[in-house]
Parts: sequence; structure tokens; C-alpha cells
Amino acid sequence: MSTKTDRLIALVDKHGAHNYHPLPVVIARARGPFVWDVQGKKYFDFLSAYSALNQGHNHPKIVAAAKKQLGKVALTSRAFHNELLGPFLELLCRITGKERALPMNSGAEAVETAIKAMRLWGYRRKGVPENKAEIIVCSENFHGRTTTLVGFSSDHDSSAGFGPATPGFRSIAYGNAGALERAIRPNTVGFLFEPIQGEAGVIIPPEGWLAAVRAICSENRVLMCADEIQTGLGRTGKMFACDHESVAPDLYVLGKALSGGLYPVSAVCADDEILGLFTPGTHGSTFGGSPLACAIAMAALQVILDERLPQRAAKTGAYLKELLETLEHPLLKDVRGRGLMFALEFKTRVRPLVENLLALGLLAKDTHENTIRLAPPLTLTQAQAKDAFALIAKAVAALPA
Repeated sequence: MSTKTDRLIALVDKHGAHNYHPLPVVIARARGPFVWDVQGKKYFDFLSAYSALNQGHNHPKIVAAAKKQLGKVALTSRAFHNELLGPFLELLCRITGKERALPMNSGAEAVETAIKAMRLWGYRRKGVPENKAEIIVCSENFHGRTTTLVGFSSDHDSSAGFGPATPGFRSIAYGNAGALERAIRPNTVGFLFEPIQGEAGVIIPPEGWLAAVRAICSENRVLMCADEIQTGLGRTGKMFACDHESVAPDLYVLGKALSGGLYPVSAVCADDEILGLFTPGTHGSTFGGSPLACAIAMAALQVILDERLPQRAAKTGAYLKELLETLEHPLLKDVRGRGLMFALEFKTRVRPLVENLLALGLLAKDTHENTIRLAPPLTLTQAQAKDAFALIAKAVAALPA
């Protein structure tokens, strides 16, 4: 007789598009760094919905803000003002150090918004001929799933079958400052990059690369656009991953943890010279900047500030990294990470290891077949990190050599 888990998974298999390969677990409730399945089994969540849950599952202050706003007004559209949009934008600008912010919903929408902003700046400010703007991107990038974004992806699974690719993008090797400098041409308006490549397997660029990118972009009048959707808001042990080299990009692209996992909220933050070029009718979103989104996002940001989550991520992350670096296995190739964003790279397929971790009570994600990503909520304590590591060590030890 099938279990409730089997029946629920069968419904998804029958009626859903098969665009994911999830682990065979059905989550029913969550709190902090833990989730429980429909049978009541407890798990560490070491994915955090791809870093959308920096504040942990169902943080009480964010939940309270959402409930309070739901009893008032959830959506007005941007055809009218609402009482929370101004305070939300002010808080976001204060945290990013930028003059303006443009709220959207998903991370992919925010990246698309940044692309439009960079092109518009190129035409209005830099004098690039209309429809000739170029944006430089990096190989192995992941910026989202829209047709434009997958068009410049080097991941075959993401792009195959969805062409033709949108023109106007040039790809270079990640972490190579010389390649960036050589790729810039008169019509180059921006450089779009991840300070750490998450989907590629937590790829950390060489030390000094971010500072070199800042210098190259400034010298050539090219906008530096940091996609901090996964790395931002405390994940790497700083508020933004660019802060590790004291670098301020021209545009921040934010999402995921901007809402603490309760509602899709994203934003692009930049100075007036860039975002001030948008005029009524040139860009918009029905739900972007809604009262509900603003209430949730302000609470999510306040939790990050009040609970010093970047500092906690740095401290707990350093402790957990020390533990992870003690792992020994003939097939373990590399342990890397920053803050609470880690990867264990092996010389073999890691799906069996991920499934073993599931059985032991820890949820993680395999990527590119031979790498496991580990990204727990930033509220994780050192005691919890120690307990979770014991499960990881047990699973690694059981991996056949």
C-alpha cells in the first residue's frame, strides 16, 4: 500500500511538468533551520530554498508582519501609492548605499530589469547607438530562466531547445580580469556577474578579482552589475559578497532572502544616474512593490540587521568550514565556501550521497552531478552545525570508494 508521500509525489508526476528532479521527500512544515515531512520526520534544511531562507523558515517577526498586512491591504498596483513602498525603498537604499531602488518579484525579473537599466543608461548617458548595446557575462553563469537569461547561459540543459538566443551579450571566463578588459568594446554598457557562482557549484573567484573588475569598469565607463540574489543579504558573512573586497558595484540585483522566503520580492538598486532614466510606461510590475511585499521585505531586512545575520554567518561558517575540511575520502576533490555557502566536490556522481543524507535527516542539493551545495539558514547555531556535520561525515564515510 502506498504511503502519503508516494501518493503526493505521484500526483506531481502525473499533473506537473517534469522540469525538476526533487528528492523523494514531501515537506509539510518548517521552523528555523528544520523541516518536517508528512510522516513527521525532522530534517536539517541545508539548501534554504537556494538561499531564500537566510532568516530561517517562518521567522516569527516576518510572519507577524505578513499577517498584519494581510488584514489591511495586500495589493494596490503601482497605479496608486501605498503607505509602505516609500519606507521600504528608503530602507533598501540605506542598506545598499544607493539612491534608488526598483522593486520586482522574482530574481529573474530583477536581472531582466538590470539589463534594461544598463542598456537604457548606455543609450542615454554613454551615447551608444540605439540597439547596439553589449553586456558582458561570464561562462557557467546562472541568472535565471527567462529566454534572454538562458540565451547567454553555458549550461546546455538550461538553454537547449529555447533558442534563438537574444543578441547583445558576450561571454568571458569567470574570475579572469584580463578577459574582461579584452572583451570591452565601444558599445559595451555593462558587466553582469555573480560575486560567487552559486549554481555552478559555489565557485569563488581569485582574490582581488572584484577590485580589478571595479577598476576596469570605472576606467572604461562600463556599469558593474553584481547579481547578489544568492550571495547577498548576509549569506557569505558580509551584507554583500562584494563587501569582501570593499567594492561597490553600480547596480545590485537582489532577491531570495529579501523576503525571508514568505513571498517573491526582488529589486535592483542603483544611483539616480541609472534608475532615474526610467519614465512612466518604460517598465513595471503589477505585484512589484505591493504593500504585502513591502511589509514582508522590510521585516526580512530588519531581521538581518537586528540579529546580525552576516556576522553570525561569518562565525558559524568559519566553524563549519573547519569541520568540513576534516572530511577525508578518496573521491573527495575539494571543499570550498564562504560564510554559510559551501560546496563539496567529488570525483563521482553525488546523487547517492544526497539520498543518503536525506535518509539520515539532512536536505542538500546536488549540482553538476559531482558537487553538493550546503547552504543552511544563517540562524544556524554552532551546536546545530556540529550535529549537522556529524550526519554529513557519516554519509561521506559510507560513500563507496
